[in-house]
Amino acid sequence: MATTTCTRFTDEYQLYEELGKGAFSVVRRCVKLCTGQEYAAKIINTKKLSARDHQKLEREARICRLLKHPNIVRLHDSISEEGFHYLLFDLVTGGELFEDIVAREYYSEADASHCIQQILEAVLHCHQMGVVHRDLKVSDRRFVYLCVLCMLLCTDMIRVMYVYNVIAGVILYILLVGYPPFWDEDQHKLYQQIKAGAYDFPSPEWDTVTPEAKNLINQMLTINPAKRITAQEALKHPWVCQRSTVASMMHRQETVECLKKFNARRKLKGAILTTMLVSRNFSVGRQTTAPASVSAAAAAAGTTTSLPQSNSAKNSIVTSPKGNVPSPALESSDSSNTTIEDEDVKARKQEIIKITEQLIEAINNGDFDAYAKICDPGLTSFEPEALGNLVEGMDFHRFYFENLLSKNSKPIHTTILNPHVHLIGEDAACIAYIRLTQFVDGQGRPRSSQSEETRVWHRRDAKWQNVHFHCSGAPAAPLQ
Repeated sequence: MATTTCTRFTDEYQLYEELGKGAFSVVRRCVKLCTGQEYAAKIINTKKLSARDHQKLEREARICRLLKHPNIVRLHDSISEEGFHYLLFDLVTGGELFEDIVAREYYSEADASHCIQQILEAVLHCHQMGVVHRDLKVSDRRFVYLCVLCMLLCTDMIRVMYVYNVIAGVILYILLVGYPPFWDEDQHKLYQQIKAGAYDFPSPEWDTVTPEAKNLINQMLTINPAKRITAQEALKHPWVCQRSTVASMMHRQETVECLKKFNARRKLKGAILTTMLVSRNFSVGRQTTAPASVSAAAAAAGTTTSLPQSNSAKNSIVTSPKGNVPSPALESSDSSNTTIEDEDVKARKQEIIKITEQLIEAINNGDFDAYAKICDPGLTSFEPEALGNLVEGMDFHRFYFENLLSKNSKPIHTTILNPHVHLIGEDAACIAYIRLTQFVDGQGRPRSSQSEETRVWHRRDAKWQNVHFHCSGAPAAPLQ
């Protein structure tokens, strides 16, 4: 697509606040000057796009023009100017679906039925227009479960359509009880759960869900594509098309409470999805030769490249195999799948590596004050010691610093394998890696442990802070 030099957007529209950001684009509210009509302007920086990237941008606009449905944001205009391309969409201000649900005073199965009907109608419209929605979501947070499900896709469009009915089934499951059908701290086990369709309807929360709702979920989560219900068939299911007489009208307070916790797990935009996106590049194998004497707080800390020998009493060394430089990670959906890797991107990735090194040094040295300065006060985390629960705040980690890390004087050596840095716009990033830790236990015996770890960083006032981390590994044992 040849870039046309014009000033039509600049002349006709006024830009306002930022609504969202991707790796190579930003979304801002804008107003058409002559009418006062508001739009969401997706602004793509085209200065460094290749000819192939321009073709992708043109294809995105062409596809968006095809989709005209009440439940799909509509593209109103596509404008090229010097160095930038503007896509003008409907401005949607209703907020996130799950946030809306927890704010309601009343929520029932019938409400969930209406929600899934709208999603299915949008998916069906895409399929009828020959478009596969590769980023199905009910809010601006993409779910880890959707991401892992997408790993099962092949390029055949018919099978892709069927898989997205599985994703809609996952959304429906969450709408009914407030938590997902598949979950495991071990990412490999989680993947195997989904591949096997290993889910159930546990008591007591599912005891009050109607059999018809469970029947629809079973049909949507069927592993065999030939037997799986289509979006069109799902819309004809009694629980959807006859909700007034089939779906329960009972208020689901427990679902609302669970959704509040589920929303907390999505506190940072795309954080948990990014965890899985980047971590899926890793080897899923993990073994521990002996219980680690380092706490989960240290195990989940994440380390990259090399750190100088600390001058403190702690003998901690963090290294990365030579030549093992962070490779380009998957770009966000806003990047039109581009793989642009310039010097600026490399420098920003190195910045994330360096701040992660500083965090690990603080952990290895048992320096809670230094650790707290680098972490957001509302830091969220998943780690083995938390037993599958989302931990928020610093108190959980302070315990390990005060009772274990600060008292450890034995040498620690950490090697980082397969580090990946994923940039999420200008002010957010995710670093993921496999951590191999060597240490000496209480009897003076050398030990080692391995874990898969991810840290999400957010920059505020020119300062990077760790806002979320995820560790998959065996719980650490106390010092012997």
